[in-house]
Amino acid sequence: MQGVPVTVAPETLFHTLAADFFVEPDGTIYVQTGDIPAMWLRDAAAQTLPYVRLARSRPALATWIRAVIAREMRNIEIDPYANAFSANYHVWERKWEVDSLAYPVLLAWTYEDAEHDPRVFTASVHRALTLVVQTYACERRHAKCSRYRVSARTRGDDRDTAPDVGLIWSAFRASDDATQYAYNVPEQMMAVTALRDLADLAVQGFGDHALASRATEMASSLDAAIVRYSVVYDFRCGGMVYAYEVDGRGRHVFFDDANVPSLLAAPLVGYASVDDPLYHRTRECVLSARNRYYYRGRYANGIGSPHTPAGFVWPLALIARALTSTDRGEVLSQLRALSVSAGKSGLIHESFDPNDPRRFTRAEFGWANAMYAELLFRAAADFPAQRVTASTAMPFRRTVAESIAVVDAATAVANRGFMLRAFERAVPLPVRGAGNE
Repeated sequence: MQGVPVTVAPETLFHTLAADFFVEPDGTIYVQTGDIPAMWLRDAAAQTLPYVRLARSRPALATWIRAVIAREMRNIEIDPYANAFSANYHVWERKWEVDSLAYPVLLAWTYEDAEHDPRVFTASVHRALTLVVQTYACERRHAKCSRYRVSARTRGDDRDTAPDVGLIWSAFRASDDATQYAYNVPEQMMAVTALRDLADLAVQGFGDHALASRATEMASSLDAAIVRYSVVYDFRCGGMVYAYEVDGRGRHVFFDDANVPSLLAAPLVGYASVDDPLYHRTRECVLSARNRYYYRGRYANGIGSPHTPAGFVWPLALIARALTSTDRGEVLSQLRALSVSAGKSGLIHESFDPNDPRRFTRAEFGWANAMYAELLFRAAADFPAQRVTASTAMPFRRTVAESIAVVDAATAVANRGFMLRAFERAVPLPVRGAGNE
């Protein structure tokens, strides 16, 4: 980084694959979210996505990815409102979050787009995709349709009686914290992408044009509702921006949380473009004091979360900032902060004190380590960004920069070779039969 080499051990780049993926007797793969013995639908997909790009030349890895997808879809079939499951398929946590259903769809679409592998299209996948559409449709009419209710009411909130405005009701955010208002905007954005991907999967894998039509229509009307209810004027941001949450009655709150989906990470989930002035203004504002969870410190400036101690910065947000940047200097500054935060272990934490990185939460956070690998793949080896949705969903616009490499072409090629050889050393081969039904 600007002449100062950074050495990254393979245990960091591929740690989550080597330590958190477990082949189960039924041939699926249970993905543990690092130091918590449970499988979050969101985390498991995020821990897998960066490695899809390596599967084409490594059939064993492709088998693993299919096995993760199979596990995710079976979990959805068990309870589409649960966000986390144990290894025996029991519900670990039942927090209804819109992104919990979106992440597995993005993973399935990304894998199929890269591999064109018909083996991913199982009956379980078809049933799960149908459940995703049904659940989203019901939660767009939460008060009239849903049996899911907020267990603890705070501040006299009226989330359970939110009006039907075309948005998807959510009880919790991607941070697993309760929503303040019924409609979390970053989750709506991700759902738009997921529904478009789902429509493509329904046609390509199952010839289910009815399901595809329903998903496509919902994506379009949801997108329109985002524009109508979530784009607000904020004089402190200098114009129109996306709100973080809205209630459908005119109230909204502006800030951003480090967990993805977030306003900052909207391009990463295939919704906004880095070239979009509305996104750009929102991005600048969430990376400022206008965001109550934006913290500055000696070693890092970044976004935190109410989920962790006040003042702590999340590496996930530093990574999202780098991946959505078009400025080499900004990418380098995030890499420096991440390098300092990792310390001697080389692993990326959940959050850390930007004035003293020795103070942190969660020593082993699989999602963050996978996202760090994604950043290094792109910044140090110039791998192209991985598509999470078809380019036709956003014609004539790029969601993220084509390249965020901070090294010259020769060094990128060398780094790519080092990474691929490190992968072969660090990750064990899967057992035969994983991912097949």
